[in-house]
Amino acid sequence: MDLRQGIGLRKLGKTADEFQQDLLSNLFYRRGTTVESASARDAYETLSLTVRDRLAERRARTAAAHYASNPRWVYYLSAEYLLGAQLEQNLLYSGTGDLAAEAVKALGFSLEDLEDLDVEPGLGNGGLGRLAACLVDSLATRDIPAVGYGIRYDLGIFRQVITENGQTELPDDWAFHGNPWEFPAPDDRQTVGFYGHTEPIPGSQTRKIWVPGEIVLGEPSHMLVPGYGTETVNIVRLWSAKASEASFDLSRFSAGQYAEAVQEAVRAENISKVLYPDDSTELGRELRLKQQYFLVSCSLRDIVRRFRLRNEGWDTFAEKTVIQLNDTHPTIAIPELMRLLVDEYEVDWDRAWEITRKTFAYTCHTLLPEALETWPVKMFERLLPRHLEIIYLINMLFLREVEERFPGDHDRLRRMSIIGEEGERRVRMAHLAVVGTEAVNGVAELHSKLLRETVLDDFAELWPAKFQNVTNGISPRRFIKLANPRLSDLITEGLGDEGWLRDLDRLTELEYLAGDASFTERWRSIKRANKVDLALGDPDSLTDVMIKRFHEYKRQQLKLLHVITLYHRIRANPGGDWIPRTILFAGKAAPAYHAAKDIIRLIATVAARIEADPVVSPYLKVVFPSNYNVTLAERIIPAADLSEQISLAGKEASGTGNMKLALNGAITIGTLDGANIEIRARVGAENFFLFGMDAYQAAQTRINGYDPRHFYEHDAELRAALDTLASGIFGEVGHRVAGSLLGWDEYLTLADYRGYIEAQEEVERAWREPARWTRMSILNTAHSGFFSADRTISDYAARIWRVAPVPVPHED
Repeated sequence: MDLRQGIGLRKLGKTADEFQQDLLSNLFYRRGTTVESASARDAYETLSLTVRDRLAERRARTAAAHYASNPRWVYYLSAEYLLGAQLEQNLLYSGTGDLAAEAVKALGFSLEDLEDLDVEPGLGNGGLGRLAACLVDSLATRDIPAVGYGIRYDLGIFRQVITENGQTELPDDWAFHGNPWEFPAPDDRQTVGFYGHTEPIPGSQTRKIWVPGEIVLGEPSHMLVPGYGTETVNIVRLWSAKASEASFDLSRFSAGQYAEAVQEAVRAENISKVLYPDDSTELGRELRLKQQYFLVSCSLRDIVRRFRLRNEGWDTFAEKTVIQLNDTHPTIAIPELMRLLVDEYEVDWDRAWEITRKTFAYTCHTLLPEALETWPVKMFERLLPRHLEIIYLINMLFLREVEERFPGDHDRLRRMSIIGEEGERRVRMAHLAVVGTEAVNGVAELHSKLLRETVLDDFAELWPAKFQNVTNGISPRRFIKLANPRLSDLITEGLGDEGWLRDLDRLTELEYLAGDASFTERWRSIKRANKVDLALGDPDSLTDVMIKRFHEYKRQQLKLLHVITLYHRIRANPGGDWIPRTILFAGKAAPAYHAAKDIIRLIATVAARIEADPVVSPYLKVVFPSNYNVTLAERIIPAADLSEQISLAGKEASGTGNMKLALNGAITIGTLDGANIEIRARVGAENFFLFGMDAYQAAQTRINGYDPRHFYEHDAELRAALDTLASGIFGEVGHRVAGSLLGWDEYLTLADYRGYIEAQEEVERAWREPARWTRMSILNTAHSGFFSADRTISDYAARIWRVAPVPVPHED
């Protein structure tokens, strides 16, 4: 039976007239206004609902197909989803772009104007969140039954404003006007406990009763995630923290104590207020841990509910369920599932542990020790007392396993323990994630190798088969079809059809067009047109782009030393044959990361000085647009000529910005770090500007006693750049950054400076040969097919999840 007939729904229109009628119906009945009085926002909301209706119909067919097949599900737990604006993508994925343009034109609006009103959800910050968004897109495109779980942050991370004083953080009230792409589900609320105490159960050594001291409600909503070129529509389910009804103190309110009357409600709702609350205080750190438990507690109860729709008992739970932990943030899900199975469902401990370990998989996204989360035992004991007891038991049994394998190796036991005993006792979440999962993967070949050989080497020796690599990927639909329509159209013309958007390996066919004069000229003209659209510099200049989260290991400070070196060179020879450059920085620094914020402030100060210098400004421009997000990235990436990927080798896990830029024909200047290695191997060494130490050389440099002043004293240009910073010409912040580089220079910036400058000189030689540069650009795009998130998902599905597609039938 047709789904619509079963629930009494009319058929949605497919012609222009029918789509327009659906739009007008929604305008009147759901928006409550008429054509004559409709505002632009009325039109935007109505169009969004009209498109959403079509995706919802596909979602109903998807749910029916999944229910009938009862497959193994993928549940993706992530603290972030950087989804980007939804309207344009959903128009593409629903095939309604032309219908929508015609329909809104009849209302007196342009589709472009309405797309400008589409605000991207503030649910993520950087690469972790954007990767999650790409992967859920590809899960749907590959027809794999999946649900993404996250938190619906009220205010995102923050809205960034850049001035000469650096970064200012403001609230990002992204849903101020509502979110038409969201389906609230208040009836599916979950109850989450915190604090309190545990009580023994007579006759049981492993079961306990947890009596929470605070109760918070998790209210879900979901957003639709359609696949491209398929009928599948999956969902991302997001949790908002709500106070219980008992949290409002009417007696205090009646007594005029208005703030006190709602303080419990405010405390509860703070959990989903912002992404990554400032952890420089004890309260901030506790709030982060509460966020993590809130996410997994709500999600696991929902996962169990979904499992029990078609299954009974627990024998098939791990066969029907795989839960992917996106970094360490959701690792508390491991003891939480144990708590649910043992305490609430009375499953035997050993059986529950077997189920748990077979259910979870863990993606590690870092090599930085400070990013491998640990939590004070005392905080855990106060906030999640039952979970700490479970972790202690898991650790005891795990260390017994290690002792049996390596008898008498007490130092190994200390290193591998889930509880770190050095100084303040802490719970090591990465260790818990490895112990409690079936598979652990890194996100690039080098990263996975270093995980096995350094960060998690003891665990890799114990369980070598558990460790795998799945190199990250990006969505070609978002980051070339939508972001770069001119280039997408040229590629489609060159390849003959749009099939490459689902099979990105077909881009290799562009190699045969790299010598075609007409094709290469059009390629160059598209790049220039994209720069004109960006409107942040001379479109004929070399557009040199460094867009990423601000962190010292990413070495924005190295790029800044290059800027100052160019400044000195131009001033020393004003009439020289200089290549004009527009150097574009963008990205956010964590509010409490003062060193990174210093670098932002210094860039802004240097940019202002260059802009005011009549000798230098004709050749050199530094720009720093505010509030880097997906929407801004979609404008910058298509315009970029040079992609700066200059982190210290051995520190970047993978990177995905490097992939997006290469896909759009930017040429990488970079170190042998993260996925740079794989990019260089695929696009060709001759189409990549390499410099710097590799990971081994960097480690040896530090071991051998690194002295940054050696490089300062033996390189005149480096000394001049640092002296300029330290002189105070750029204010106190310049002095602080110079002092940091000359003092400790943790990320070996000065050691790689000369190699970087020489690589930039090779960039300029290549830029002076337009035919050579354009060929390099085309070949970067042609050999970026491997970096599709569709390939990433296929790797996960085959190697880690062991899941198969469930095709959704087309509409009758």
